[in-house]
Amino acid sequence: MSAPGLIVARKEIVDHLRDRRSLLSAVAYALMGPAIVLLVSFSPKSRGESLPAVMVGMMSVFALVSAFTGGMNVAMDAMSGERERRSLLPLLMTPVRRRDVVIGKWIAASLFALAALAVNLAGLVAVLALRLPATLAAQAPTLAAWAILGLAPLALLAAALEILVASFSRTMKEAGTSLMLVAFVPMFVGMFLVFFPVSAGVWTAVPVVGQQIVIDAGMRGSPAPLLQVIALAAVTVGCALAPLAAAERMIGRDDAAASPAA
Repeated sequence: MSAPGLIVARKEIVDHLRDRRSLLSAVAYALMGPAIVLLVSFSPKSRGESLPAVMVGMMSVFALVSAFTGGMNVAMDAMSGERERRSLLPLLMTPVRRRDVVIGKWIAASLFALAALAVNLAGLVAVLALRLPATLAAQAPTLAAWAILGLAPLALLAAALEILVASFSRTMKEAGTSLMLVAFVPMFVGMFLVFFPVSAGVWTAVPVVGQQIVIDAGMRGSPAPLLQVIALAAVTVGCALAPLAAAERMIGRDDAAASPAA
């Protein structure tokens, strides 16, 4: 990673750390899942032997969603927000390469996505410790592998997709609508797989689907082989390259539009 890209990333991180409303919104999204799972755990209909399956199924879906929502505001403001404020063109007219601009903004969005994911998982662990301490103790290695090799790479992919979607948008409002639709994808896939599980096989290597299969298999007592989980992590991170390359081409249009006037 080049120094200009790191400078771009540092600027975006510092700017968004100052935005308290955005931070509070991200934390609220991250903690919404643990709060709902906690409320469900007290429901009379979810007590008994079905409680662990219900809680883990719900928490896995909310964790998938938090990987996508954590960096959403950062990606939206860093791309479409700067375009709307007309601060993107001056940046592109500097000697900084477009690739470094995109990667720097992706790093910033990824860090916020990982932070939101960490808050979400901390809340879910607290709920499990309160309501299902035996399950937490027995499944701790599976949950750790799922978080580190499954969800963390997914947050990096989510940030790349959000950078791409935001690069298409001309305004913050347009980007917000589009990114909300992106956030619905893991929610829909996660809920579908909770009620209609699929066998492992090739599906384990598919991002979002693979993460859900790994946690479901692990909690059922048949964890996926470590090599398979590592392969899922590699594929998930690798899938982030295409959206970043596409985003670089998209902002290149802004650069080209500015060139005749330069």
